[in-house]
Amino acid sequence: MKQLIHKLMAVFMAAVVLMTTMSFTVDMHYCGDTLVDFSFVRQVETCGMEKEQVTTSCEKPMVSQKSCCSDEQMVKQGQDDLKTSFDTLSFEQQTFIAAFTYSYIKLFEGTASTDVSYKDYPPPFVKRDVQVLHQTFLI
Repeated sequence: MKQLIHKLMAVFMAAVVLMTTMSFTVDMHYCGDTLVDFSFVRQVETCGMEKEQVTTSCEKPMVSQKSCCSDEQMVKQGQDDLKTSFDTLSFEQQTFIAAFTYSYIKLFEGTASTDVSYKDYPPPFVKRDVQVLHQTFLI
């Protein structure tokens, strides 16, 4: 059971390192305020409303209003430096780490004294046998 938990924690920590160092991009297409499509690996499919339409009248050829659709791209850069230096921590963070480490190590240390303080004293004298007095016996 202990080996299984150990292996599961190792896989979990490897996945965390992989996810924090990996960069990815999310493409999103909005029509107005509504999300129509999003994609992690390819360009998003559009709804077809984003094309500007030219009016066909001969009197005043002009372009119609701008489209209500928009494309957004969110880029998440991965972390390149995995090893942080102890010098970049503030004084309060260094103090916390030192105090936590000291208290954690002291948590598992046993007591040094093995003296039994009651060894020199005899047990108290029993004046009456309470079980016989009240006639309560274990069967």
